[in-house]
Amino acid sequence: MQIVRHSQQTLKTALISKNPVLVSQYEKLDAGEQRLMNEAFQPASDLFGPITLHSQSDWITSHPEAPQDFEQFFSDPYRKIPSPDKHSIYIQSIGSLGNTRIISEEYIKWLQGYCKAYFYGLRVKLLEPVPVSATKCSFRVNENTQNLQIHAGDILKFLKKKKPEDAFCIVGITMIDLYPRDSWNFVFGQASLTDGVGIFSFARYGSDFYSLRYEGKVKKLKKTSSSDYSIFDNYYIPEITSVLLLRSCKTLTHEIGHIFGLRHCQWLACLMQGSNHLEEADRRPLNLCPICLRKLQCAIGFSIVERYKALVQWIDDESAGTPGATPKHSPEDNGNLPKPVEAFKEWKEWIIKCLAVLQK
Repeated sequence: MQIVRHSQQTLKTALISKNPVLVSQYEKLDAGEQRLMNEAFQPASDLFGPITLHSQSDWITSHPEAPQDFEQFFSDPYRKIPSPDKHSIYIQSIGSLGNTRIISEEYIKWLQGYCKAYFYGLRVKLLEPVPVSATKCSFRVNENTQNLQIHAGDILKFLKKKKPEDAFCIVGITMIDLYPRDSWNFVFGQASLTDGVGIFSFARYGSDFYSLRYEGKVKKLKKTSSSDYSIFDNYYIPEITSVLLLRSCKTLTHEIGHIFGLRHCQWLACLMQGSNHLEEADRRPLNLCPICLRKLQCAIGFSIVERYKALVQWIDDESAGTPGATPKHSPEDNGNLPKPVEAFKEWKEWIIKCLAVLQK
C-alpha cells in the first residue's frame, strides 16, 4: 500500500490560495467553517486523512492528471455555475430501478433527498420515469459478462433534448449496465460537462453482479429490429440493499460534482477521487475533503453547518423499520418502505464530529 502525502504548506495553498482576493474571501468565512477546513493541513487530523493506493490499477497510478486546487477551480472560465433561473438538478430514471413499482419510486426518492442535502440550497426534481425504448439508444450483450448494456452516448443525447429550462443539470440513472463505445467493456457513468448532462448505472453495485449466480445474463440477443426493446421487459434488477444505496449515492454525487467543475481530487481521501474499479470506489469516502468542500460551497453558497445537519436528517428520516434489504417482492399497495441506511451509520458519526468542530 502506498500513501499519497502532501506537505502542510502544499495543502494550505491548495485550500486557501496565495491570491490575496481568495485569501481575503477565505478569511471572511465563518470561524467554525475555517476551523473545519483548516483540518486539511493538520497532520494529526482524525477527520481528513491521506489518499491510499492499493494497486497499480488504482486511478491515480493509471490515469495521471494535474491536480486542481481551489484557485484553479475558481478561475476556470468553463466552469458551470448555478444561477437563479438555472437552479435545479433533474433526475431521470431509465428503466425500472426496483423489483416493484413501490421499490422503484421509493429508491429514486431516497436519491433525490440525498442530493438535496448534498447540494444543499439547490432544488432537486424528478422527471417521469421512462422505459429504455423511449431513449432510442443502441444496446448489446457484453461478450465477457453476458449482461445487457445500453449505449451511454445515445442516452446523453436523449437527456440533452429533455433538459428543462430551469435545469442546472440533468442526470439519468439506470439499473442497466452502460458501454461508451464498442471497444470498451463497460463504464459506470458518463457526463458532458458543457451540456450539463450525465448518465450513471448502478447495475454493477448489486452484491451478485460478479457472482456465478448473477441472474442478468442473456444467452443470445434476439432482436427483430433496431426498435425492438422487448428484451428489457422484466429484465433482472438487483435487490436494493443498504450497500447498493450507499454506492448509488456516492456515484451520483461524485458525477454531479464533476458537472460543477470539480476535477478528480488528489489531495486527501475524498468523494471526488477517481476510481477504476468497485473495490477502489468502496474505499472512497462519502465526504468531500476541505479543498473540494470549499469548491462546492463557492459554487452553491451553502452554510456548511446547515448542509451537514441536512445530511444527518436524511440518514435519520424514515429509517425506522426492519433493517437490511428492502423486500424482493413487495405488494403494490405497500406504504413507505424503510430506507436501508445501516451502511451510512459510520458516516453519520463522522458528520457529528465535524459539527462539533464547526459549532465549538
